[in-house]
Amino acid sequence: MQKLNLNQILSQKLSPQQIQFIKLLQVPTAELDARVEEELEVNPALEEGKEDDGDTGPDDLEPFENEIVKEEKELNLDDYLGDDYGGYKMQGDGNYNPDDEDREMPLSNGISLHEQLISQLNFLKLDENQKKIGQQLIGSIENDGYIRRDLEAIINDLAFSQNIETDLDEVEEVLRKIQNFDPAGIAARNLQECLIIQLERKEHPEDETVQVAINVIANCFDEFTKKHYDKILKKCNIDELKLKEVIHMITRLNPKPGGVSEGLMKTQYVIPDFILNMVNGKFEISLNSKNAPDLRVSRSYTDMFDAYDKSDKKDKKLKETVTFVKQKLDAAKWFIDAIKQRQHTLLKTMQAILDYQYEFFLEGDEAKLRPMILKDIAEKIDMDISTVSRVANSKAIQTEFGVFPLKYFFSEGIATDGGEDVSNREVKSVLHKMVDAEDKRKPLSDDKLVKLLNNKGYNIARRTVAKYREQLQIPVARLRKEL
Repeated sequence: MQKLNLNQILSQKLSPQQIQFIKLLQVPTAELDARVEEELEVNPALEEGKEDDGDTGPDDLEPFENEIVKEEKELNLDDYLGDDYGGYKMQGDGNYNPDDEDREMPLSNGISLHEQLISQLNFLKLDENQKKIGQQLIGSIENDGYIRRDLEAIINDLAFSQNIETDLDEVEEVLRKIQNFDPAGIAARNLQECLIIQLERKEHPEDETVQVAINVIANCFDEFTKKHYDKILKKCNIDELKLKEVIHMITRLNPKPGGVSEGLMKTQYVIPDFILNMVNGKFEISLNSKNAPDLRVSRSYTDMFDAYDKSDKKDKKLKETVTFVKQKLDAAKWFIDAIKQRQHTLLKTMQAILDYQYEFFLEGDEAKLRPMILKDIAEKIDMDISTVSRVANSKAIQTEFGVFPLKYFFSEGIATDGGEDVSNREVKSVLHKMVDAEDKRKPLSDDKLVKLLNNKGYNIARRTVAKYREQLQIPVARLRKEL
């Protein structure tokens, strides 16, 4: 038996305009032009150019700002936007992963690696089937230059998609030809094969050191990666001097041959959103000019709406036209307001960060950074943590000491023996110096690093040292060992 129940639920939702502002807020300067162009294309009521008198001014933004702030504090924006804010604290290197957002970065000039390899393939004397096998293999090469797909799977693809019957021997034969292409090491199936290919293509492959290096990688690869040098010396029957030469040669090979192709590598051009200058002894923050596009509502559309609005409302088609024009005008006004509010929020947030980290901006000394989390700035500017996160995640500032992403200024606090909190960046800096100064024959273990840091007054646990070491991309002690 079916029943009809009525439930009363009180809920709030962000308006499309508010969502538009929030989305605009997280767009970095490099992409703002494209976003504005997109809006200009879809909305004929929006034009480039300075606003006429009487258009929306700075004072008109207050209700807009208050509405956004109020909504953000009352609602969980994750439910509506599905964004990853990188965590509440935004620690040091940041939990934010730029790969979480599908951004298309500008590419450097030049042909792609794929085109370069296909061009080399065309020079080989292959029959039609072999040529298609080669194209399939090249298409399976990943960005770093490796083929990780099982060859049997590639054979199946050729059979189903191109009706080409082949076997493992033929595919491997074509693969070996591709592995002779430039860059050296391309189309390897693993790191071991990649290094051997590069060694075999040395200018003098018959050289003793090259031959020993090939032997080490072919027969002692596991020992080499774990730096068990004593085992390699016994297994390959070589002396320590020869092993040093071999290590020197191997460590200068390219572990990611796909990265040498200009056309393949994505280059992110860092365009600072803020510029910080010292003027008459005072800091002045200015926005990059690209953050302030000149936009206005189309006067012709406004006049069109006024004319239609005064005419006969009984005409159905005319009513639809009036509704369409009004929607476009409203959308244009909201977009202009959102751009202005974006500028206002960016400057407000950056000013708060400047005030909080004033000592750092004076000298550029990382040790002067104070522990700072998103909540600290959110409370200063009376905005939601998610708003600060959006600003910090994708923006950068140009200072006299260089260009810094805003997330650089956020870090956890570490207690010292003196009862003070210092930024974890200071601890990382000290940790890095300790590792740089260690005896590479007997590298410092994490336990020893903990004791040394504790002796310097930093109360820090072993697991935290391990975490910081990994963030600094410092290998464990065993892998830092040198002869």
